[in-house]
Amino acid sequence: MALERQVRAKIASKRDPEQEREALEWIQTILGQKFPTGMVIEDILKDGTVLCELMNAIKPNAIPKINRSGGDFKMMENITKFQKAAMEYGVLDVDVFQTVDLWEKKDISAVVKTLYALGRETYKHPEFKGPNLGPKPAAECKRDFTEEQLNAGKTVIGLQAGSNKGATQAGQNIGASRKIIIGK
Repeated sequence: MALERQVRAKIASKRDPEQEREALEWIQTILGQKFPTGMVIEDILKDGTVLCELMNAIKPNAIPKINRSGGDFKMMENITKFQKAAMEYGVLDVDVFQTVDLWEKKDISAVVKTLYALGRETYKHPEFKGPNLGPKPAAECKRDFTEEQLNAGKTVIGLQAGSNKGATQAGQNIGASRKIIIGK
């Protein structure tokens, strides 16, 4: 039990209320609706309907059928549909939370991380006219070197590689040598 408490405390310590607030405001702005005050992010997103609506607002018809009623399995299916649509939109699979992270409220910081990854991905899609979430990704800085420049770099010894200028260890006697004495 003590280990389980420690694990839960560690996961809870990763949560950032400011990021959660920003993510919820971003969702509300895109969807054009207000969530009830006092509700926490995990309760708003738990059944996956808001996530599916968010994905459809970002990329129309990304999720054609959203389950609005049914048992737990149907609601968890919404979360899976969102995850799949987010990855198809460009969010890396390492940035996508696991279904249990949200459904069982195991790691809400992972859910927020996914929302931020989705928000960053919107920068890359000019067809999306809504607000973005998180910092803009860095632009590629491609460099082209001539063959002459590449060959010149082959002759340079890196500072970490060092240089021994042909020195060897021949003739070095480090430490005392071992003497074997037989009998007295």
